[in-house]
Amino acid sequence: MTAIFRWATVALAASACLNASATEGGGSIYPHGVENFMAGALPPPGVYGIVYGESYSADRVNDAQGNNLHVPDFKVTANVIALRPVWVTGAKLGGGDVVLHSIVPLVDLDVKVAGVSQNKTGVGDITVGAGVGFHHSANLHSIVALDVILPTGGYTQGDQANIGRNYRSFEPVLAVSWVDPGGFNADAKFGYLINSRNKDTDYRSGREFHFDYSLGWGLGSGWTAGVGGYYYRQMTDDNVAGADVANSRGKALAFGPSVKYDSGQGWFVTAKWQKETGVENRAQGRALWLKAVFPF
Repeated sequence: MTAIFRWATVALAASACLNASATEGGGSIYPHGVENFMAGALPPPGVYGIVYGESYSADRVNDAQGNNLHVPDFKVTANVIALRPVWVTGAKLGGGDVVLHSIVPLVDLDVKVAGVSQNKTGVGDITVGAGVGFHHSANLHSIVALDVILPTGGYTQGDQANIGRNYRSFEPVLAVSWVDPGGFNADAKFGYLINSRNKDTDYRSGREFHFDYSLGWGLGSGWTAGVGGYYYRQMTDDNVAGADVANSRGKALAFGPSVKYDSGQGWFVTAKWQKETGVENRAQGRALWLKAVFPF
């Protein structure tokens, strides 16, 4: 089931909430790495619930060359639970199944820099979206979608911890899954973020390409194990007051072990631990992701 998803790195990937780097370009509105196995496989018509959980931590920030900036006493942690209702409507479009969804993240964020700490807790930036899912064969599935991320999360200009980004973002999405309970499994969810301007700071984050991925092998009895993570690359410069910001483009890669258990009764759970590497203009850390999908 795709993550037509976005919520805050959700505010979530604390690097997304990072004013600790003194720039809005230090993060992203998307929770990179959130998706896992079954990212592009839409279930039959009906109403479903998805619960995501993330625990993210980072203790370094990198510059445009990937070097540690050695920010004094830097530590950021984010714990998130996100609720995502999904309605596979039964309507058809272009031979596919129409799906609607929303994502509501609940965020607990701590940022510490140079001995000064700040904590914020609340609802992050909410996502709404619509898409169409296709079943090309018994194994191959895909979803195309459009998500809109709304500036609903708490934001105060100048704070070092914010659980909202204070701008809208639009994201076309393509998710593809190859599913084989007794063999090779592969999933990828591609997105391209088009960000609006933060009205309080006159700052616009650059456009961003990213994909979550998973590769694994079906072990039988409902289990699949392998690796997963994400790739991220900012495609255009940030812009403030009409001028591009030099050396503002971010980049990152993450990988780690991933596992799925499918009950065979309509619900499944996934878990993943990922470590970030090759990071530029962002916080570098690690995350534990959990996801549970169930029908109503």
